[in-house]
Amino acid sequence: MVTSTTGPVVTAEMEEIAPALTREQLAELLTLLEGSDSVELKVTVPSTERRSTAEHLGMDVMDAEIRQVVFFDTPDLRLNKAGVVVRARRIQHRAGDSVVKLRPVDPAHLAGKLRHAAGFGVEVDALPGGFVCSGRMKAKVEDDLLRKVFAGEKPVHKLFTKHQRALYEEHAPDGLGLDDLAALGPINILKLKFEPEGYPRPLVAELWFYPDGGEILELSTKCAPGDAFAVTAETKEYLLAHGVDLDAPQQTKTRTALAYFAGR
Repeated sequence: MVTSTTGPVVTAEMEEIAPALTREQLAELLTLLEGSDSVELKVTVPSTERRSTAEHLGMDVMDAEIRQVVFFDTPDLRLNKAGVVVRARRIQHRAGDSVVKLRPVDPAHLAGKLRHAAGFGVEVDALPGGFVCSGRMKAKVEDDLLRKVFAGEKPVHKLFTKHQRALYEEHAPDGLGLDDLAALGPINILKLKFEPEGYPRPLVAELWFYPDGGEILELSTKCAPGDAFAVTAETKEYLLAHGVDLDAPQQTKTRTALAYFAGR
């Protein structure tokens, strides 16, 4: 990453790697990367190309792990509109987790105490043509408790630590407690972490099954912020060579889920 006394410098190479972004967007991205802990590069695969993509990348569904996600919000998505995402996740044969996420965030404006709190991290999610920076506080949760909350047998706040609850209360709309939120879900997921031949890092494939029969297949990989452009170039080249259409319309898993459950 190139910097100067006046801030990050956008290079011609960066513009070539991310041609869909303007110079202003690239400068913003560089600033966000400087204050982030990690970067996740994502791309969603069109439904017509899922089978061929799985074959070209050597994905074996029998190695996939079953997961189940529930989001918590009001039917009119008041929480999401305030920039807060609350979710919990069950994971096959082991403990799951809960997350309170702020999105978008500017790392430079986060309080130092929060920035260094246990379980808190800042990550940039980058898709073809866009990016968003989020801060999230994550905690492990035993599966039995997750199952009971998902079934409505235990209150929602039981899934979250006191630090997560404090973060929620600071950023949620006034008067909207965790136990006021509706459970939006569950959504069943297959997650596969694999090492495709000819690609020097692990890839993750997630296939989300929505209740209306819709599906989203997302491919992703993580890297350090300082490696973001190099890994992006490397990943683009590999995926294009294996038939993945990076110009296809992109979908986000969370937004699609919330849109489906809103008002139901």
